[in-house]
Amino acid sequence: MERDNMVKSVSRALDIIDMISLRKYGMGVTEIANEMDINKSSVHRILSTLVKYGYIEQVKDSGKYKVGYKILNISTRLLDSIDIRSEAKLYLQDLEQKTNEVIHLVVPDNDEVVYIEKLDGNEALRMHSSVGKRAPMHCTSVGKAILAHQPVQVVKGIIQRKGLKPHTEHTITDEMALLENLKMIKTKGFALDLEENENGIVCIAVPIFDYQNNVCAAISVSGPLIRMSQERLQELAPFMVDIGKSVSIRLGYLDE
Repeated sequence: MERDNMVKSVSRALDIIDMISLRKYGMGVTEIANEMDINKSSVHRILSTLVKYGYIEQVKDSGKYKVGYKILNISTRLLDSIDIRSEAKLYLQDLEQKTNEVIHLVVPDNDEVVYIEKLDGNEALRMHSSVGKRAPMHCTSVGKAILAHQPVQVVKGIIQRKGLKPHTEHTITDEMALLENLKMIKTKGFALDLEENENGIVCIAVPIFDYQNNVCAAISVSGPLIRMSQERLQELAPFMVDIGKSVSIRLGYLDE
């Protein structure tokens, strides 16, 4: 019986935390008691315990209770512990199964992108990419997906430091043309590499956002020009945008 009462108290405490978290200006003891249909003395005992451990705090001016910073500390530790590769794994596998093409997951680092995951698909395709390898941002779909969500001055700084080296005859090497391309990418929600990094290879990528709503990674599908037609790219785009949002949400991103 005592164990049941303890479990009931924990359940009520969690319900109170959840309820208070939805009220911007907090809640009073009477208000909580009425909402939960329990007596005020029980509510007060639970609140006192939660205040003691920092999960709830009392506002001096109003006397109401609101969520404490302990919740924020726990949330921050959770978000810091998230491994983007593990969070994205099932989505990458789903994308590989749907397309049978090469799938990449990259993160930005020192004005470049670094491949941190690669799935080879079922179709034969030779590419220069491999896990741990770096690639330029201006001529890859993943790089452009990331650049499109950076401030213009940040993009210009990267261009100044890294240049716009032509990797193929299709590489965008003009700064203004690249900036215009990035604007279009941000509007559409996905980026294309139309043989800009490797001849005969076409890629489509979407950005990944973290819990601070900053772009932190990108996912792409790569295939030969003969298979990655305009029609197929148009078909893949909404599916990939959905996957990008799903992975972002797993990382704590708030889709506004």
